[in-house]
Amino acid sequence: METEALKKTAIKQEATSDNKMVSGSAWMSAGSMISRLMGLLYIIPWMAWMGNKETADAANTLFQIAYAPYAFFLSLATAGIPSAISKQVSYYNALGEFETSKQIYKKGLQLMAVSGVIAAAVMFVMAPVIAKGSPTVSVADTTTVIRSLSPALLIIPMMSVTRGFIQGHNTMAPSAISQVIEQAARIVFMLSSVFVVRKLFDGPIVLAVSLSTIGAFVGAIFSFGYLLYNLKKHSPVLDYEPAPGETTKGKATNKMMLGIIRTAIPFIFIATGITLFQFVDQFTYQPIMLKVSDLSGLEIQRSYGITQANAYKLIMIIISFGAAMAITSVPLISDLIAKENWKEVRRQFSTAVQLLFFIMLPSATGMAVLSGPLYTIVYGYDAFGTSVTKGLAYMSIFLALYSLLGNALQAANQTRPAIYALGAGLLTKILTQYTALQLFGTYGMLISTMIGFSVTSLIMMATMYKRVGYDRSFLTRRLILMGILTSIMGAGTILTRNILLLFLSQESRMQSLVIVMISTIVGIMIYGYLILKTRLADRLIGSKVAGLRTKLRIK
Repeated sequence: METEALKKTAIKQEATSDNKMVSGSAWMSAGSMISRLMGLLYIIPWMAWMGNKETADAANTLFQIAYAPYAFFLSLATAGIPSAISKQVSYYNALGEFETSKQIYKKGLQLMAVSGVIAAAVMFVMAPVIAKGSPTVSVADTTTVIRSLSPALLIIPMMSVTRGFIQGHNTMAPSAISQVIEQAARIVFMLSSVFVVRKLFDGPIVLAVSLSTIGAFVGAIFSFGYLLYNLKKHSPVLDYEPAPGETTKGKATNKMMLGIIRTAIPFIFIATGITLFQFVDQFTYQPIMLKVSDLSGLEIQRSYGITQANAYKLIMIIISFGAAMAITSVPLISDLIAKENWKEVRRQFSTAVQLLFFIMLPSATGMAVLSGPLYTIVYGYDAFGTSVTKGLAYMSIFLALYSLLGNALQAANQTRPAIYALGAGLLTKILTQYTALQLFGTYGMLISTMIGFSVTSLIMMATMYKRVGYDRSFLTRRLILMGILTSIMGAGTILTRNILLLFLSQESRMQSLVIVMISTIVGIMIYGYLILKTRLADRLIGSKVAGLRTKLRIK
């Protein structure tokens, strides 16, 4: 009887963990994907109001060049604190030390206020140096746009640490909703600014782009306001007095600050990993291409902009799932480690990787197949943009896997191996960059990045196996199954697309939209049928899927 009771308890705990993983991932994925989709769709009117295609491409390139250093300084400003807060809050909550969690948040908020001011000041001063090393025609314009992003660094770190605190309680909905609010406010401000500057007063491009980047600051204000409102309305976390009956084991303030910083520092490297790879491209692409190709300065700027700005925005929609899985896994794995439940840690890690590929493989394949009409819908037809988007679609799998593995290793207290793995991948990227660009032109950026992240991911997987001992053969079999199902879906989508291309043209926005919609529906139907038929969805999403299979009469 006792053994049976223990089994039931274990099954219940597994179900609870699975529900947290699936539910948390669903919320963060939905919030992130909606936010990314909004960030993609606004480009259509934004570029149309900027001017002709060449002017719009130049503006978009200028925008992207400024955002790469901004993302880097933002990572430095937050210094990994949000993820560290999430990890520590989850850890102390598991031990019943809820007052300690509140203190951690309060100190983290103070720390972020200071680091935000420092990062904003450094970015403002360093702007000319960054602009000079970027693939741009006007250093002065690039400097202005980079500096216009500085105000956002004053508030986003505090907003991010608040998200981390909420996520540490395994509550993902407020963070997901705040992302959508942030993006909506940002887009409204951006489009309003561009319309006034370009359409009403025919103002300069640099002013329109600069105001667009200030939208990041406006969006952060609205998002931060929502998070604070949510905290005050739904929990007593802003009341730093102990709640009645609450466990209070106050930690010394100095030790707590050091603990947060020590936990956060490794997250800096992981958080800036993708940005560091982009920096390699931003500072080496132009000088290398001037040596190994016949492209002019303007052609190099255009090809860089299409790759790193236009096409990159498309793949960020599907990469967001990897980021969501990473955010969800940190507090969950940290909580299980605090309880020393290693069996569940192994299972949850394996489940997280499977869920990632469960979504990423069909998403990346579908985007690659429909890269032509997708690019046309957003930016207008461009053969080069289409081919680059196809390559980036497959690259997105590596980026998403890195985001998940890096954060999982942090949660499992494997910080040094994670940093070493990233360093090895980044070094590989640097060493292969020249040869890749020489052999494959602009596509060399993508190839060297995929090689670099492959090295990083392999090392991270080996490290996690050494730490928790997950079932590699089982995971491999599952991934092979997903690969087979994705291949079948891809073949069906290609066939559908090619049939539609007999009657429709992917050079037309409206006709491209029809191609994408019909092909996507066919792809979803094929993949949906296969994952239900093989019971793969049941094992990853839960038994509720069985009801859907019964309704659809799939045995």
